[in-house]
Amino acid sequence: MELPGLAFAVWMFICFYASVDGYPSGKVREACTSMIPCHGGSPQLSPEHTITVNGTEFKPGDIIEVHLFGPDFEGFLIQARDAEHLDSSAVGSFMLVDRRLSQLLTCGRTKNSAVSHTSKAKKKYIKVYWIAPGDAPKHVQFLATVVKKYRTFWVKIPGPIVSQPNAPSPTTPLHATLEAVATSHPVSYLLKPFNASGCGSTKFCIRNPSNCDPGSASCFFLSFQQEKSSVFIEMSGPSEGYLAFALSHDQWMGGDDAYLCINEDHRIHVSTAYLKGRSPPVLDSEKALEDVSWRLVDGVLQCSFRRSIRLPTYKGRFNLDGSYYIFLADGEASEGGQIYKHHHQPLITNGIYNVTGLPQDIGGSRSPRLIKAHGALMFIAWITTVSIGVIVARFFKPVWSHSFLFGKEMWFQVHRFLMLTTVMITSISFVLPFIYRGGWSKQAGFHPYLGCTVMALTIFQLLMAGFRPSRHAPRRQLFNWFHWSTGTTARILAVVTMFLGMDLPALDLPDPWDTYTMIGFVAWHVGIDVLLEIHSYCLVRKVEVIEDDRVQILQSLTSAEAEGRLFKQIVLTIYVCGNTVFLIAFLAAINQI
Repeated sequence: MELPGLAFAVWMFICFYASVDGYPSGKVREACTSMIPCHGGSPQLSPEHTITVNGTEFKPGDIIEVHLFGPDFEGFLIQARDAEHLDSSAVGSFMLVDRRLSQLLTCGRTKNSAVSHTSKAKKKYIKVYWIAPGDAPKHVQFLATVVKKYRTFWVKIPGPIVSQPNAPSPTTPLHATLEAVATSHPVSYLLKPFNASGCGSTKFCIRNPSNCDPGSASCFFLSFQQEKSSVFIEMSGPSEGYLAFALSHDQWMGGDDAYLCINEDHRIHVSTAYLKGRSPPVLDSEKALEDVSWRLVDGVLQCSFRRSIRLPTYKGRFNLDGSYYIFLADGEASEGGQIYKHHHQPLITNGIYNVTGLPQDIGGSRSPRLIKAHGALMFIAWITTVSIGVIVARFFKPVWSHSFLFGKEMWFQVHRFLMLTTVMITSISFVLPFIYRGGWSKQAGFHPYLGCTVMALTIFQLLMAGFRPSRHAPRRQLFNWFHWSTGTTARILAVVTMFLGMDLPALDLPDPWDTYTMIGFVAWHVGIDVLLEIHSYCLVRKVEVIEDDRVQILQSLTSAEAEGRLFKQIVLTIYVCGNTVFLIAFLAAINQI
């Protein structure tokens, strides 16, 4: 996992589309052995669906008709197994009757040894044929897993037993299948909200915003308190869908140990999960958690549970005495408990921590540091240095034409310094997202394409300025036109790119504040530009109406220049101050995420 810091990153985290094993297409080979959907939760105890066959005996090569029927259901998985060893692999193979409703799966080494659904469309009846293999066991029992809806399902519904001729009766009772997979720990309701007492002294806490009260409607809270060989965990935040945290060896999503509290029909279901790449989390049916409690009041979801520090028998569970990055995310969930990808970047710790070590009270970030730096540098370059440099070149030539700095006119030196600074800052900022992502991001929409275009125009503008013709050269007018048009295009595209970048998950500035602030900056810049244009026009008109007396002309020109210089310097000072306010506002917002 990696920040999206976070952002978002999650872990930026968790989207689900479901029926059996989270796959509405029925491609559920991951459930071949256990026949348990990876939906989390516990299976129902009393089956509503029935399996029937058209015979009780078989010989190798025989074909037996199998029926599954009952109230509407979405998904299913049918297998035949050794009736005396129900944990063994599927035996025999199936043939389909209706390919619109069912499909063949290969479980283990036997081709077509299971049947599942093709879609989550409602169905009441399935008919298939089972072909007895040459090495069939003496007794075969048909089993079915049926999914009524996402968290309402039955596992290994026992069906009829068919036997080979003259086979002795089974030696193992075959009636406890459902009870064996349905055990779970009791769940209780929290009577009062969590509090932050003990954070940093007796328990390890993560809070966002820093030092917030976990009982408030804007506080994301996660705490770990070691108690002998176990850790008691509390998680809280404003969400009516789900909350989740994950332990990760890095700041990227994938290969992580996750824990989710999911609102399922106004009851909270707590589950462990394993994150595999950027795919939806695989919820575990195994019960590694104890003392589960929950609370959902006024849009604040809270849950707590206990977990052993070490769980060697549970695959995918990390030891809690190790050091990890910690992610905290939230998102929406359907009424049936299906979870969807988080809307914004998950909160991610800035370093690795051992939650059973020294108690600490820390925060986190929803945006990676490199992405924060990228946004901050781009704001500095295109809100301050470029804008001020353009104003100076456009309106301060007559004001500073007689003032020199290092042998050149002052307006030119100021303009050149600001533009070179822009190129340098933009170049540094440009490479940061590539360092963070390790390459091109396919999830950032048009932002990276426009950003590359702005970078190319910036470099082209720099190279073109390096070959600027002399003031009286024939090509100077053509250069001036290209110089202006390239710079203007770059500035417009830069503003559009910043508009798009502010709402990307990896930065995700507060909305709609960010949009309104950027609109305010554009209006501010255009307003100052128009004001100076009007002033320049009025100044020219004032000089044009001067009398023909040469002394009067010189006196008027001197007076007009002095008046124009003072006005423009005042406007420039106000403009720089205004740009600084906008910049500080954006930098403060970036620092808060």
